[in-house]
Amino acid sequence: MPFLEIRDLHVTFPTPAGHVRASDGVDLEISEGDSLCLVGESGCGKTIVALAVMRLLPHSAIITGRIRFKGEDLLGLGESRMRRIRGREIAMIFEQPATCFNPVLTVGDQIVEAVRVHGERSRKAARERALELMSMVGIADPIKRYGQYPHEFSGGMIQRAMIAMALAFEPALLIADEPTTSLDVTVQAQIIELLADLKARLRTTLLLITHDLAVASTLCAQAAVMYAGGIVEKGATRRVFKSPRHPYTQALLAAASGDGSGVIRGSVPELTRLPEGCRFHPRCPRAQDICREAMPAIEDGVRCHLYQHSGVTA
Repeated sequence: MPFLEIRDLHVTFPTPAGHVRASDGVDLEISEGDSLCLVGESGCGKTIVALAVMRLLPHSAIITGRIRFKGEDLLGLGESRMRRIRGREIAMIFEQPATCFNPVLTVGDQIVEAVRVHGERSRKAARERALELMSMVGIADPIKRYGQYPHEFSGGMIQRAMIAMALAFEPALLIADEPTTSLDVTVQAQIIELLADLKARLRTTLLLITHDLAVASTLCAQAAVMYAGGIVEKGATRRVFKSPRHPYTQALLAAASGDGSGVIRGSVPELTRLPEGCRFHPRCPRAQDICREAMPAIEDGVRCHLYQHSGVTA
């Protein structure tokens, strides 16, 4: 049984402009102790999948499908049971961590509250745990830092504090949403090293959300590429990045090379007006008539008509 299993996940938001299909039949699974990255351009639905797992989507969201964690159907759980899972068994490092901290409370007090919410009633013990966590994630002089406010932390330090809060109870599943966004290159490398070390030390299962292919290849053994709300390719990270099969994955990797030769023509479709057939066909240099007519199934880790029926592999 997969540790985390997502099947046919659809997330739709009603708007005056139409229904936004933010997640369009996503299928994923992660084994216990494994790591999987969801990669793709901004707005493709990566964070929506993560928030669906956390059950943190707004009430307006229309959600269908199945999300199983250690055999439990998260979408069918009552809110009280989900609150016990959220934070204790599944935790999330949110993008833009500075916005997650209350500016008028010290960072240490906020980590203490995270510890106490999930069962540690003694404030003294919670404070000791907070200092331990701050030290674990590489925050120098944690006693001094404990009493400082969020605005006194650098971008890298506030990210470390966010990670400390997420690890308060050593969750079985850690979701990291763009953990290196807005950080300079040196600090990015430090955060990547920290996450890799913590994953190995705590044996945590990791779901990474990122558009940074270098971060994905460093941290994750498995990869899934998203486009316009759906998965177009998935498999071992080394295989997906070294020998991409879907035309979108190929274009994404070429664009990431930075030499200007891999600009993806056209633009991402509006999620209120997704094209018929393969979502990528309006931008695909290898599109055929069938691509405009029918959505291909995922076969051997790729959702593309080029690899179905005919046996084409290039």
